[in-house]
Amino acid sequence: MMLQLAAPHTWPAAILPCFVAYAAASVATSPSLVMACVLLAICILMQSAVNTFNDYYDFVKEADSADDNVDPTDAVLVYNNVNPKHALALAVGLLVAAFALGAYVIWVAGLIPLAIGCIGALFVVCYSAGKTPISYLPLGEVASGVVMGGLIPLACYQALTGTFSWLALLWAAPTVIGVGLIMMTNNTCDIEKDVEAKRRTLPVVLGRARAVRTYHALIVAWFAAIVVLTAAWFSKGLIVCVFMVLAGWPIAKALWNNPLVAASRIGAMGQIASLNVVLGAFYGAAVLACA
Repeated sequence: MMLQLAAPHTWPAAILPCFVAYAAASVATSPSLVMACVLLAICILMQSAVNTFNDYYDFVKEADSADDNVDPTDAVLVYNNVNPKHALALAVGLLVAAFALGAYVIWVAGLIPLAIGCIGALFVVCYSAGKTPISYLPLGEVASGVVMGGLIPLACYQALTGTFSWLALLWAAPTVIGVGLIMMTNNTCDIEKDVEAKRRTLPVVLGRARAVRTYHALIVAWFAAIVVLTAAWFSKGLIVCVFMVLAGWPIAKALWNNPLVAASRIGAMGQIASLNVVLGAFYGAAVLACA
């Protein structure tokens, strides 16, 4: 149950931003493999904490039920006899473990990763907790994208190179979009349920038609951002982008044709996760080609 609450199928949202940061750091210097592994572990622990907190608060607020086409792996407390207090304790424990590992990062790289990590941890808690959590607002997609897809590469790049650079955040634009689209996929499929639960997510505010159009535009922007950033800073890796398009196009096409409704939610979540893996892996490979 602990592993199910941690939801390993969502870990690419933490692993790929870390991989992109490692690839960019490899272009600038020779990063420590030990540091890279510690950072990866921290990112996975933080992602697992997000998943566990979200599962706990959705359960206690009765936001999820077995009748909502919720994937059993995304609603462990709904489908299993687990004490919710134990799930909450696990979420806190995961955060504590992440910060314990962070002590090594601080010792080697200084306080900047700690500051970024504290901001990330604050969003982890505020995302699901409180009277009006971030996940109930139109900010959910942006917050998840920027924190997981943006702050992770920013902090990891600094820790691996010893240099703080806002360019790392710019290079992370594709992972910001990709991680944000994971949340938007879920929320677009759940529009009707969220309206009933009085959740003001971005798709609820936009309405289904505009939400789907925005979703499609972001898929195009995702591919374009990878190609443009690679051409501008990592031009030796442009050939990799050709293979990225060939590999990602069938998944993107299937996702484009998905109606993004409750009945197709499980399929859509699998498709967006797969597209994150493909585009993130090829983008990282394109950057590494310049190392």
